[in-house]
Amino acid sequence: MRLSKRGEYGLRALIDLAGELRTQDNGHTVVQIKDIAERQQIPLKFLEQILLTLKNSGIVRSKQGAGGGYCLAKPADEILIGQIVRVLDGPLAPIRCVSQTAYEPCDCPDIQTCGLRMVMLDVRNAIAEILDHTTLASVVERVDAARNFSQKGETGHE
Repeated sequence: MRLSKRGEYGLRALIDLAGELRTQDNGHTVVQIKDIAERQQIPLKFLEQILLTLKNSGIVRSKQGAGGGYCLAKPADEILIGQIVRVLDGPLAPIRCVSQTAYEPCDCPDIQTCGLRMVMLDVRNAIAEILDHTTLASVVERVDAARNFSQKGETGHE
């Protein structure tokens, strides 16, 4: 698996969005796309395309008009990073014959004894184990903890 710019920007935008919505502490608040693009240094037009894909997949919702923007379609602790990656970049598996969502048979002589398939299945399972058990909320918590630690280090205070 290789995360594309689309996947990277989408994840950064959702982490930003989840963090902003949490700090505002209001489920009805929306965040303007231009603010996310600016904070995350993502080209606005590209972010618009990414958020449209995420909206069509049910991960985010949008509100039109003045005061419009984006919000999460469900709580951040119910959105898995693996789900986001699959929506934006496709299957996690490095080769199709080990994919659970986009399986295609390979042309190896014996699928049961194919060493490449065995190793790539381990890779796929390791990636899925992490991404499918990591929520958007847990990533936001890690970001907050890292920021707090960094700020304490800069000031020298605990």
